[in-house]
Amino acid sequence: MIRLQVEPIDYHALTEAVRSDQCGAVCLFLGTVREFTGPEQTVALTYEAHATLAPQLLAQVEKETRDRWPVHEIMLVHRIGRLGLSEISVAVAVSTAHRTDAFAACRYAIDRLKEIVPIWKQDHSVAGDATWIHPSGT
Repeated sequence: MIRLQVEPIDYHALTEAVRSDQCGAVCLFLGTVREFTGPEQTVALTYEAHATLAPQLLAQVEKETRDRWPVHEIMLVHRIGRLGLSEISVAVAVSTAHRTDAFAACRYAIDRLKEIVPIWKQDHSVAGDATWIHPSGT
């Protein structure tokens, strides 16, 4: 399942949604708003997503991940809007029969999401500046 949302990400619910008696492994990745981007102190990030392409490319990431690993279930959720420090901006939860596949699939999914999904972030610094950050800088 894929989702873009304004509401906080309930990572407990995501973890439970992918768990199964058929799977011995669940891997969860959480991306959070950190205090420093390089030397600049951050107070918040604002995320925007391309309304049409972002969901399509999230679905592509899900399909690619399922095609490469024996994924039982996968959840890809990204927030949009303004987020404060330590808030969760993105979550990937994957379940597979074995941990090696779960780790690999989860890492691939978050790396691919960052690579191709049109989601942009704006860093709001303690000095009051707002700077759009290139995706490769995330």
